Amino acid sequence: MSSSMAAAVSTLRSLPLPILVPLVASALAFVVTVLRRVLRRQRPVYMLNYSCHLPDADRQCNLEVCEYFGLRSMRYTDETADFMRLIFRKSGLGQETFAPPFIFSGKFEKTLAFAIQEAEEGLFTVVSQLLAKSDVHPRDITVLIVACSMFSPMPSLASMIVRRFKMNDDVKSYSLAGMGCSAGTVGIDMAARALRVQRRPGYALVVVTENTSLNWYFGNNKHMLVTNCIFRVGSAAALITDVRARRADAKYELLRTLRSHHGADDAAYNAAVQMEDEDGMVGVALTKDLVRVAGAGLRQHISTLAPYVLPVSELLRYVYRVAWAYSGGNPKAAAAMVPDFQRAFEHMCIHSGGKAVIDTVGKLMGFGLPVVEPARATLHRFGNTSSSLVLYELAYFEAKRRVRAGDRLWMLAFGTGFKACSNVWRALRDSGPDADNPWNGCAHRYPAALPVPAPRRADYRPPLHEQQLMQKLMKEEQEKEQKLLMQQQQQQLLLQKQQ
Repeated sequence: MSSSMAAAVSTLRSLPLPILVPLVASALAFVVTVLRRVLRRQRPVYMLNYSCHLPDADRQCNLEVCEYFGLRSMRYTDETADFMRLIFRKSGLGQETFAPPFIFSGKFEKTLAFAIQEAEEGLFTVVSQLLAKSDVHPRDITVLIVACSMFSPMPSLASMIVRRFKMNDDVKSYSLAGMGCSAGTVGIDMAARALRVQRRPGYALVVVTENTSLNWYFGNNKHMLVTNCIFRVGSAAALITDVRARRADAKYELLRTLRSHHGADDAAYNAAVQMEDEDGMVGVALTKDLVRVAGAGLRQHISTLAPYVLPVSELLRYVYRVAWAYSGGNPKAAAAMVPDFQRAFEHMCIHSGGKAVIDTVGKLMGFGLPVVEPARATLHRFGNTSSSLVLYELAYFEAKRRVRAGDRLWMLAFGTGFKACSNVWRALRDSGPDADNPWNGCAHRYPAALPVPAPRRADYRPPLHEQQLMQKLMKEEQEKEQKLLMQQQQQQLLLQKQQ
């Protein structure tokens, strides 16, 4: 023992007992606290990669296809057809969304065979693409989570994937149903929790889809006809891992998840519900309370999320503004205030389930047009693809090459019940479009092709900085398109000279 250690021990022995006991107890408590934090520290979870399904071009569904199907099926009245035509034109969907295979079969009947075909086309494609570009063998998957709200066959969709890709017999598989559009973010949260409780690091495959083949509504209830107009085909898969050696290959790190359920409220529970109409036709009814319920659920959700993601300066600014409003005798204005989440995230994949929902989220959160642009673009290009929509939005950011290393990204999705779920990510590297990115070949058309939403007031004018930003974005997209056209013309001239 060195002289310094001996001196320290002799000094401790010389201390009176009333002083020595609290000192030793404090030191032991400090050591125990540090050890507990080290031992209970969660393993970091990463998104290695993801893939989104792009159906074949012959599955594209525009207004003409919808009208043709409605007339030939001879199931709808003229009033119903006019209503669906009106909803389609106001929905925010474009002319290049994708419909299920039975729409193009000419049989005008929804059958189990068509539902299986739709599921296999989407699920098998995205899983094959994802495993190939991630350099992961199917037998390396330890957790498999498959989410589809409206279609739950037997054997399950998870079993179909296990059989197709010959996964190990000890894979932990889960099939989620009835979760609505939040199933994608819920599945990622569930995958992270499942990986962290395992003794050894592994891989979790999250596959999300929606199946409209067996859920197409042939009745005349207006609340149930809306789903025919906005829901479209879409599937996605994400590979989640806690293997530290794959951090260099991963795109994003999961920082936080949050789930909130408001099903105790009757209005929230009945906002979107599967039911039978007066004639016994089964469909999903979207009530007029859906937008109001989404706004109320979002307000409660962000009140829980804000302290964990916002900087202290923004929290203090928010508290000051609320206190100032209350002191000025304006409690309604204080209740309507929300923090500025643009100071917490560089990119936001907000729920793009419908034009009204996007408008509500943007108005409540105080987001300008550039923030909600990816959601509007995703709705316009692919429609409401349910649980996979946040991954289609993420693909949009990458197609535009907007994601940089260190950027924070917020995924927000709503689900039936009523549920809200958030995933918070941090980009580990700059990301561009992969070869299977569904926006390849069409991203340059956005946001210029998107219609500007009508303002609520006749005298309303967007702030100057929003106008300048949108003009800058549109100018950049037009310049890219002109360069692409010039390159194509030059290639054609070269070919003509060679001939």
